[in-house]
Amino acid sequence: MKLIAERVQIIVVALVVMLAAFWLSGALELYTLLSVTVFLVMGLLALSLAFIWGYGGILCFGQAAFFGLGAYTYAICAINWGDSTWAVVMAVLLPTLFSLLLGYVIFYGGVSDVYLGAITLAVSLVLFNWVNSTAGSEYHIGQALLGGFNGIPSVPTLNLPFQPDAILSPEAIFMVTAGCLALCYVLLKFILLSRFGKTVVAIRENEQRAGLLGYNVPAHKLATFAIGAAIAGLAGCLYVNWGAFVSPGVFSISQSAQIIIWVIVGGRGTLIGPVISCILLQWMVTRLGAQQTVDVNLVLGVILAVFVLLIPGGMLPTIQRLGRRKRQATEQANSPQVSEVKQ
Repeated sequence: MKLIAERVQIIVVALVVMLAAFWLSGALELYTLLSVTVFLVMGLLALSLAFIWGYGGILCFGQAAFFGLGAYTYAICAINWGDSTWAVVMAVLLPTLFSLLLGYVIFYGGVSDVYLGAITLAVSLVLFNWVNSTAGSEYHIGQALLGGFNGIPSVPTLNLPFQPDAILSPEAIFMVTAGCLALCYVLLKFILLSRFGKTVVAIRENEQRAGLLGYNVPAHKLATFAIGAAIAGLAGCLYVNWGAFVSPGVFSISQSAQIIIWVIVGGRGTLIGPVISCILLQWMVTRLGAQQTVDVNLVLGVILAVFVLLIPGGMLPTIQRLGRRKRQATEQANSPQVSEVKQ
């Protein structure tokens, strides 16, 4: 009964979010709506690493690699096929397959966590430099010119399934983005409530003990890695649809660093914390980007240092812990024993 109640609660929260998104799609101005859309896209990207690192214990410095692969895959397929239906599928499928190949080498090869971070970061940098060097007209896949550092412009945006002429409006793309974020959150929460999810958390806590108990540690870590890559690929697909443009910047080291900052600030071991911190930090970066007085990267560095040194648990877990302490103190103050002592 407790498990059913938790699942119902998760679904109710997702439905409330979708109702709020539906109201916002009609209430916000177009510019604000587009800004909120990209915030939600980045929130979905933060969610992918929140699952991999926060629950799987896999510190992936190259989450931007899967994000960028999803973005470029969608752009290339949409340009060549003229229909976004299968382009979206490929944008999720290719990063997933790539993560399975990379993860198999890492987890079944016995690569330690330190080298795992270095390898994933190196993969992102390799992809960044390779895409940057494809500026000539000879670099194309079908009708799609890769464009090098100029990127791929005029990418066809989402249309209704198998109806290329029925292009979605910005309001509809906002609703699709919010729906994807809510759906991925619900799926990850359901996964964490399952036996597989509990095993993944157990492996994070003590990998050696989980292995001695008979669990296939590499297989569970590989599956966790692939799920996070699929969500990051979906985020990359939605990012292209937001601006109808993609450039090698999606693979950059600054993009990878931002994702890690979102998770650290929001709090490892939570799913919603990194999403909230991502949205808040992206809003802050957007506001600071309108002036030339304060350097945005300096501000992000200070925020990261403050949370690492002073609030290592992250924003949401710290708020939850303070709330529990206050509630316990209130309960103790109102308990009969305390009242009798005061009398």
